[in-house]
Amino acid sequence: MSVTAQSVWNNCLKFIKDNIQPQAYKTWFEPIKAVKLTDKALSIQVPSKFFYEWLEEHYVKVLKVALTKELGENAKLVYIIKMENTYGNKQPFTEKIPSSNRTAVKSQDVDIPFNNKNPELKNPFVIPGIRNVKIESQLNPNYNFENFLEGDSNRLARSAGLAVAAKPGGTSFNPLLIFGGVGLGKTHLAHAIGVDIKDKYPEKTVLYISAEKFTQQYIDSVKKNNRNDFIHFYQIIDVLIIDDVQFLSGKTGTQDVFFHIFNHLHQNGKQVILTSDKAPVDMQDIEQRLLSRFKWGLSAELQSPDFETRVSILKNKLYRDGVEMPEEIIAYVAKNIKTNIRELEGAIISLIAQSSFNKKEVNIELAKQVVEKFVKNTKREVSIDYIQKVVSDYFQMDIDTLQSKTRKRHIVQARQLAMFFAKKLTKASLASIGSQIGKRDHATVLHACKTVDNLSSTDKQFKKYVEDLSKKLSV
Repeated sequence: MSVTAQSVWNNCLKFIKDNIQPQAYKTWFEPIKAVKLTDKALSIQVPSKFFYEWLEEHYVKVLKVALTKELGENAKLVYIIKMENTYGNKQPFTEKIPSSNRTAVKSQDVDIPFNNKNPELKNPFVIPGIRNVKIESQLNPNYNFENFLEGDSNRLARSAGLAVAAKPGGTSFNPLLIFGGVGLGKTHLAHAIGVDIKDKYPEKTVLYISAEKFTQQYIDSVKKNNRNDFIHFYQIIDVLIIDDVQFLSGKTGTQDVFFHIFNHLHQNGKQVILTSDKAPVDMQDIEQRLLSRFKWGLSAELQSPDFETRVSILKNKLYRDGVEMPEEIIAYVAKNIKTNIRELEGAIISLIAQSSFNKKEVNIELAKQVVEKFVKNTKREVSIDYIQKVVSDYFQMDIDTLQSKTRKRHIVQARQLAMFFAKKLTKASLASIGSQIGKRDHATVLHACKTVDNLSSTDKQFKKYVEDLSKKLSV
């Protein structure tokens, strides 16, 4: 069999896949294309300079070992950087860079003409009748990278955010979609990127807006018959940040207008940053053409912080507030509040307040009282295992039966109810729910949720199942 660039690269990928984390492999190696093989030099195509720099900084050793195994000691790796998104009629920028030769990188700035400076343009952020050329970014300067502490739970998202802030519209992370559960820092990170861009590029127009406010503005523009003004306003933004994009779900008119705005911004090298409480694959009632665009760039997940990161967050918060607290109390709070960062900071603020208002010394007893009240008042997330047990007991079957492949109607309905409540009461993705409830895929879970919704409104007995289980699972 002849040795080709693709066959060599495929063998390298097998080795790399066994030696790095699955998420890292998917993000940094799946987009790479093998281009050609000349003597002992393999040329690979990467989508941006940042991509190349990241590979060289984090994966050069594993790349070297993999390539040496395939081509011998004198193996060489050549990067071909190809920016896929074109600006106007310009050709994609291509540059060859030999591996581990950073000096070969030259900056490539693409001039984007600033069109649409229409004096009649209406800015939805000002009072009607008052013309305001300057667009306020709506950013909160307190949300910055300095107080967004890095940990295993957020490293990819934070690194991608820094890359976007360094070169908005010029990386392969466009759009950058940051997703994760409540209180994990999505809004903070989105603001931090915007704040950093404004610092580095004061001339750029950066705008942060929630999806709900965007929707309301669109509805108002339709009522006032100035939909085109609304679209044109958003088309002049250089960096558009939309928070909680899942709220566009089911709103077909808003989705349609956002689709056109997104296309215009992307084609003109402008940066789009989105946040969501779920991954694109788990979003419901969002048009497929819009979902496909969400997947063009990078989807980076924020997960619950580990113990060390929680301790760092608390120490950083105390330092910023000029408050000292014993290590054992910080450790106690971090150990007992695991759900999200917002609750973690809320508990420490509550502890400081209790101490100062009641003139009590901050000791472990006071920490226990505050944490106990805080945890009690926080809605607890039930586990998928617990949901399966409650549903199985209710229908008088064991969990193995619930998860089985049988198509008996009462078992199928029990399984669909377990999936429905797992989706409703946990932050798990559809794929994760399906995997834990009988090794099903995300499409089966989506179908189960829709079936439960339909049967609840048409079948009285089934509606009673849902009501009974809701009471049993209420937390």
